[in-house]
Amino acid sequence: MNYRTRVVGAIVALFTAAIAWLALGQGIKYAIDSGFVESASDTLNQATVLVLVVTVIACIATYARFYLMTWLGERVSADIRKQVYSHLLSLPPSFFAELRTGEVISRFTSDTTIIQTVVGMSLSMTLRSVVTFIGAISLMGFSSPLLTFCVIVAVPAVLVPIKVLAPQVRRFAKESQDKVADLGARIDESLHEIMTVQAYTAEENERMLFSKQVEAAMDVAKKRIHYRSLLIGCIMCISMIAIIFIAWVGARQVLNGAMTVGELSAFLFYAVMAGGSIATISEVIGEVQRGVGASERLYELFNTQPDIASSVDNYNSAKGEICATAPQITINNVHFAYPNSKPLFSDLNVTIKAGEKLALVGPSGAGKTTLFQLLLRFYDPQTGQICFDSKAIHTMPVEALRQHIAVVTQEPVVFASSVVENIRYGRPSASDDDVVDAAKQAFAHEFIDNLDERYNTQLGERGVKLSGGQKQRIAIARAILANRPILLLDEATSALDAMSERMVQQAIDKLMQGKTSIVIAHRLATVQHADRILVMDKGQVVGVGTHASLMKSDTLYREYAELQLLS
Repeated sequence: MNYRTRVVGAIVALFTAAIAWLALGQGIKYAIDSGFVESASDTLNQATVLVLVVTVIACIATYARFYLMTWLGERVSADIRKQVYSHLLSLPPSFFAELRTGEVISRFTSDTTIIQTVVGMSLSMTLRSVVTFIGAISLMGFSSPLLTFCVIVAVPAVLVPIKVLAPQVRRFAKESQDKVADLGARIDESLHEIMTVQAYTAEENERMLFSKQVEAAMDVAKKRIHYRSLLIGCIMCISMIAIIFIAWVGARQVLNGAMTVGELSAFLFYAVMAGGSIATISEVIGEVQRGVGASERLYELFNTQPDIASSVDNYNSAKGEICATAPQITINNVHFAYPNSKPLFSDLNVTIKAGEKLALVGPSGAGKTTLFQLLLRFYDPQTGQICFDSKAIHTMPVEALRQHIAVVTQEPVVFASSVVENIRYGRPSASDDDVVDAAKQAFAHEFIDNLDERYNTQLGERGVKLSGGQKQRIAIARAILANRPILLLDEATSALDAMSERMVQQAIDKLMQGKTSIVIAHRLATVQHADRILVMDKGQVVGVGTHASLMKSDTLYREYAELQLLS
């Protein structure tokens, strides 16, 4: 265990505090029988000092226990968050297509917070209560075996509501957490697309949908609260009835001379401690059940394994092993279908020469973006293989494979950090001068220089402070700085005005030199700069050639060019 010293310290503090509080009963017995009943003031004073000393020790130990256990709760929660996040980064995009981002965030925040509370508070209180209960029962046995027998008989009655009601608390706790996760997903989705929501004046509709989800969560929470409150109430009722009955039996023993007043006082003190321990356990058991539910939800994330296996067999992990220079990309007899979908590629064969600039053209759904995803190994084909030079990519470590590919998407990705951090994202070791040089090549330096804090300007959530064209140039600068031998571009100039497009196209042309480049084309300028054009339709290659040759020979390309490229 990483935190063994603190755990041992917490356990020692817990037992010290419990023993000290239990010792108070003997102090009370001594004070009453030797000091109060016999009217011995000196003895009473000594007993009082002894009780105060024990109380101080108990309070110091309680502080140490509370501090150490709370620290452990925070530490465990932090470690779980790091481990879950690290695991999530290894999962493919298909996983996040199934599980909404808001729900994942909920598991990070609410579930880990619940576990933090359980470890830092509830577990500590439960252990303390168990130790106190066992200690109290033991000392009660020395005071009066008869009354102790009465207490032991009452214990099973207390356990009955725990056995019956605790599973219901756990069930509705997990269901309640799921409903809260749905709320998080709804908030994330609506606020992410706030401009669309407001543009279509859908605020009221969103309020209604969110209100329904809130009420659904509240309905489940009411059931959880009902069973937890019922559990606490039943245990408290049974415990108090037992204590009252035991006090009655003890009072009769004092009247009969079988016990002293001090012994009865000490016994009742221990009985109250034992009853309080049971009551505490009944209160925290609901939190423990919630913690179990939260653990199950986090375990589901941990238990999800990546679909893409990263091979390390017979591979030298040194950079450059895959392709020190621009490789030839060969797609051999690839068959691929998305989960629960019809096949998209069937015996797809494509060869892209080393250093070639290949444009992909075709209607939506033709498979252009899917080809990018296969090259990046976000998915693996069911049959066939993709090779860089003569090396099949499924035999390469995923991380090393992707370190040789730079990507610029049609919708540029800008993180909520500074300009320099965004550009440096693909090569963290790059110097500031390298970052500025990449920005200049992407024709982004001029507008960056006009920002409030230049390259240190924070760009806000998803780059909200930048226009579409500016975000695109940041993304291009990132790819330029990464300087990887394979380029995948999804019409990287589509968001730029005519002047910026011409300048950035020049930068991209320079960037493509000596690299194997694949571009999803939506504009005439892109295909005219390509060495070769692949026309795709429904997962098949239906035409190959230059723009001029395809305009003459390929009907689909000519129609697409007239509608899209030339419009």
